[in-house]
Amino acid sequence: MSVAQSKVTADVIAALAEVVGPEQVLTGDRISEDYGHDEALSVAAQRPGAVLRPASAAEVSSVLRVASAHRLPVTARGSGTGLSGAAVPEPGGLVLSFERMNRVLEIDTDNHVAVVQAGVTLADLDEATSAHGLTYPVYPGELSASLGGNVATNAGGMRAVRYGVTRNQVLGLEAVLPTGEVIRTGGKLAKASTGYDLTQLIIGSEGTLAVVTEATLRLYPRPPHQATVLAPFHSVDEVARAVPKVVGSGLAPLILEYIDGFTMGAITHAQQLDLGVPAEVKEKAQAYLLVMLENQHPERVDEDTEQLGNLLTGLGAIDLYVLPGPSARRLVEAREKAFWTTKAAGAHGLVDAVVPRAAIPEFLAAATEIGQRHGSMVFGCGHAGDGNVHLAVFQADPAVLSALLRELFETCMKLGGLISGEHGIGKEKKHYFLELTDPATVGLMRRIKTAFDPEGILNPGVLLQP
Repeated sequence: MSVAQSKVTADVIAALAEVVGPEQVLTGDRISEDYGHDEALSVAAQRPGAVLRPASAAEVSSVLRVASAHRLPVTARGSGTGLSGAAVPEPGGLVLSFERMNRVLEIDTDNHVAVVQAGVTLADLDEATSAHGLTYPVYPGELSASLGGNVATNAGGMRAVRYGVTRNQVLGLEAVLPTGEVIRTGGKLAKASTGYDLTQLIIGSEGTLAVVTEATLRLYPRPPHQATVLAPFHSVDEVARAVPKVVGSGLAPLILEYIDGFTMGAITHAQQLDLGVPAEVKEKAQAYLLVMLENQHPERVDEDTEQLGNLLTGLGAIDLYVLPGPSARRLVEAREKAFWTTKAAGAHGLVDAVVPRAAIPEFLAAATEIGQRHGSMVFGCGHAGDGNVHLAVFQADPAVLSALLRELFETCMKLGGLISGEHGIGKEKKHYFLELTDPATVGLMRRIKTAFDPEGILNPGVLLQP
């Protein structure tokens, strides 16, 4: 299955202009550099032949009919905040940008759902839900990220330990197949057992099966009271071994993050953040556990904080710091921006592997050993509550970096894990995925891809090799 390297001809441009309007077809110098890349560290930007800015699912449908007729590759694009190269277009292909499809269509307070267009950002949705005392709980670290992109990558984030990831929150979709057919899956339903679950199949498919235009999302009450505890430990291993105890305590933390000492120093320095941790504690601490609790009642938060403190002290915490609200918010923001900090520091590779929680200590120990053996620096943090380990790798030699990453991914999979927990495979990790994944599984994915996209026009080169 391949996509011909067709050019976007004048006839194609004319046909697309009839669909979305001439002003919404960008070509030549009107295409800004932003449309050619996402935030992946090692996937080169590419210049598309044209950028389309549709305003409705009907326009998306017509664009895809034109693209299919001319066998033009199409890359759907939200905010471009992805980290795997899935939003990097094919040279000379089409970019389908959702910047105009950015409306919150409904906040249904009776059913606790929101209906949004694909270009709505997390910040937009948070503003809309907060007015009703509700919240959408997926926070993957960048509030400018679009809901369409979150659906495409099955985004997670720090709150996944309590609420799960995107696929746990999406009740239904409107999506357009590459043939131009518009389908609806699911709806405002608590459960369903009616045929194949196409909603879940499309989630996480990285724009290779269908183009999501609308999503129906589960909402939750917004608890008004929170407490944030920072606990330094002597080692990453101690932190990793504390995580299952916290998860099993019944406290149901909103956030449960581990941050190694190097990363903590980097993100607090970058944000000029003083958390009140004495110098002598910083010298002893090789890792930190960040725990946020929430509740509708302040007295329950206080009780849970005391229980958590006793638990962490018994698990070897050097000290405990209940952070004031402003400091807690700034630390969470700094942790969310850890990628930008490591990118500014010159990181060459980014890992978001996921392993069973109980395997975190073994994986982190292996990552340290692998890094040392390859003469590389490997540092990180992660969503410890759900086993999602984020590592920044500093190794300028591409061959050494590739060998190191392959060994990290292979180790992860031997421990029962997967190459990506939330960023997706994209173009950046595709060859590792294809090398290390069972061929029968890859073969089935190829057949599913062919069923949805027989001409192979949707995001060719992402996840699977054309």
